[in-house]
Amino acid sequence: MKLLFLLLSLFIYQNTLKSQSHQFILFDVQFTYSKKDADSSKPSKSHFYVTDEMLNKNRPLNWESPIDYRHGTVHIRLEVLNKPEGGYPTTWTLCYIPVHGQKNNYGCTGSGFFTREGIYDKEVSMTSFWENESIIWTEGIKRMDLVIKDDSGGQGHAHKRMDSNHFFPTTLRITMVQVPPGEVYDPGVIPAKAIFIKT
Repeated sequence: MKLLFLLLSLFIYQNTLKSQSHQFILFDVQFTYSKKDADSSKPSKSHFYVTDEMLNKNRPLNWESPIDYRHGTVHIRLEVLNKPEGGYPTTWTLCYIPVHGQKNNYGCTGSGFFTREGIYDKEVSMTSFWENESIIWTEGIKRMDLVIKDDSGGQGHAHKRMDSNHFFPTTLRITMVQVPPGEVYDPGVIPAKAIFIKT
């Protein structure tokens, strides 16, 4: 009887923790990106813009209160569905574009490098990525800029390469899940299919 009570208590506790989860999907988008897309994207080339229609409409305005996403983590899930052969290292820089910024006026993290099709997961502290302090987190995020790059460092935009055929076209799904301090990323929050598919 005691064991049954303990198991029941544990079940209730675990389900209470799940119901109190505050992590959310910032965006979940699937798209095919061609050399033509990279050359013609505006205002900057090699960019894929995740605009308001693709962003979670229920994302917080204030990322510090009442829930502190600013000091939590972001879980980046990259599903590469199609990539040209050759195994050329590729990465996507993921930039938060705030409603209001300071200094550099935006901050970026990244997917990490990949050479072939597959699923790639990465956890990043929200206080560790490039220029994260240039974002005024209490006033929200208006857009995300995704930039395809090679492994040359710095700008490294893939569309500038003479052998750009090793990077384009590519089809992928990128999902970013915001996790507040004290919570552990729950892969169950991501649906089986992308929320937004850009054709």
